[in-house]
Amino acid sequence: MKADLKIGAFLANVPMFKDVAPEEIERIAQSTKVMHADRGVTLFHKGDPCHGFHIVVYGQVKLGFTSPTGADKVVEIIGPGLSFGEAVMFLDKPHVVYAQTIADSMLLFVTKQAVLDELDRDTRFARRMLGGLSRRLHSLVSDVEAYSMCSGAQRVIGYLLRDDHTDAGRAAALEVNLPTSKNIIASRLNLTPQHFSRILHELTEAALIEVDGRTIRILDVDRLRAFEM
Repeated sequence: MKADLKIGAFLANVPMFKDVAPEEIERIAQSTKVMHADRGVTLFHKGDPCHGFHIVVYGQVKLGFTSPTGADKVVEIIGPGLSFGEAVMFLDKPHVVYAQTIADSMLLFVTKQAVLDELDRDTRFARRMLGGLSRRLHSLVSDVEAYSMCSGAQRVIGYLLRDDHTDAGRAAALEVNLPTSKNIIASRLNLTPQHFSRILHELTEAALIEVDGRTIRILDVDRLRAFEM
């Protein structure tokens, strides 16, 4: 029971469950499994059946696929508090990507049956789930737009400034810690590792950033935001 109460407390703070009644959270928690995975563990392969969805408690998971030529394409990087696999679960289709941990991770696995039971009990639960899926779709559409309309430099700058909340027009320094390797981030941005490194070098040469391993110091947010290559 103690483990269930901890699971319930975490689920209650996941966006799709934030407005769910405590008794509903408890029912879902009873069917939720805790998973520990070392870095490099494949949680599922493309084509595997989907029996539920995952939520990252700590660690990171990459979603991706391997092209016919053997190239690895990262579709998304999932961090703490975020979920993945919901859409495929509702479609009753196999996974369309693989999921692999890129750091030692702890995850929760919410079973498909537990979700379906709550959907049958309360239509409001369905609306909340749809809201979460809609946000994910909006994010994917934004990615497609960025890949199609933005240059490589614009994609990198957008990634570096994704968590910046400074007021427009106010110069401010910012430090960004890359959550994973540059190769994985490059794939996420639909860039080759060489292109990604070249962009970082050019931004450094322009005195806009300083790179120290995975730490990137943005020397002037406003100048970087307005920069064009």
